[in-house]
Amino acid sequence: MRHKTAIILTFIVLLFCSCGMESNPTLLEKPTFEYVPETTEAPPRKDIVMTFTGDVSFADNWHIMKYCKTNNVTPVDLISDELKTEIKNANISHMNNEFCFSTRGTAIEKQYNFKANPENVKYYTELGVDFVTLANNHCYDYGEDAFLDTLDTLKNADIKYVGAGKDIKEAMSPIYYELEGKTIAFVAANRSEKNIVTPEATDDTPGVLRCYDTAKFIEVIKEADKNADFVVALVHWGTEDSHKLENVQKETAKLYIDSGADLIVGGHAHCLQGVEYYNGVPIIYNLGNFLFSKTTVDTALLKVTLTSEDKLTLQLIPAKQKDCHVTYVGGTEDGKRILKDIESYSTNVKIDEEGFITDNSSV
Repeated sequence: MRHKTAIILTFIVLLFCSCGMESNPTLLEKPTFEYVPETTEAPPRKDIVMTFTGDVSFADNWHIMKYCKTNNVTPVDLISDELKTEIKNANISHMNNEFCFSTRGTAIEKQYNFKANPENVKYYTELGVDFVTLANNHCYDYGEDAFLDTLDTLKNADIKYVGAGKDIKEAMSPIYYELEGKTIAFVAANRSEKNIVTPEATDDTPGVLRCYDTAKFIEVIKEADKNADFVVALVHWGTEDSHKLENVQKETAKLYIDSGADLIVGGHAHCLQGVEYYNGVPIIYNLGNFLFSKTTVDTALLKVTLTSEDKLTLQLIPAKQKDCHVTYVGGTEDGKRILKDIESYSTNVKIDEEGFITDNSSV
């Protein structure tokens, strides 16, 4: 007990003594962290890259899929790796869907009718395709049921489509992409048939958007121009198997540009046609076939880059469709010839050996 009392007394003495002593507090060291204020500055913009091809067919009753079945390969296997890489790496990649997806329907009266099993849509996904054009002369080959199946098949695969729909409102609807602070719009229309059998959509019937009379398509382009920073007009037109342009292609292209199109890309001719600039806007009149048949024909992948400085660069990547394959030929003599041939079909345009296109209209 005495021992505990002594300890308590000693503690009390020390406590009072310390209270009377001068205080010498120890200074805290300077904090080792630094305050970094939050920044609202946006990250630097990146380039926006788009790729476009001509006609593609996964129709089971046509050359490509018949070859695949016989040789136990897929359409994806038939495309050169260089071309597939460009398509997959693009921010937005496009193909022209020149057939319908369905197991139903009856062939309408025409020379060629193309139909694919809906399962074949997976090849678009494997290639990295984002959207397709349906404004053409083969999407309605097996009638209304097969056409509607085509729309549903693409929707279910998350592949967008443009230029056709369940009614005229959908057929006239642009599709939009938001990238790097920019809105990119795509619109499409068809004027490819000399004997018109593919129906135009109405208020309550399905079909494509036509542009034989340009009024509706101009309306669509103007709508897209109001809502987007960059508008691409995709047109199915021209004379098949001919590098020569129809006068209506040149005339209506200018109308579309005056209405707000920033780039025009054409298809349908099954062969390449030329390039022209009008008021600084490029017109790629026809990309021809890409992966469509067994015939031997020159083709090209169009690569379009909208740079972070809002400059537009266009490159034609030369290729060859032959024996149901599409082969990259860039840098070869054949590739250089293809680019020279496109230049010869063109108006006031220079195409270098790498396929980059320059507007020479002011030179």
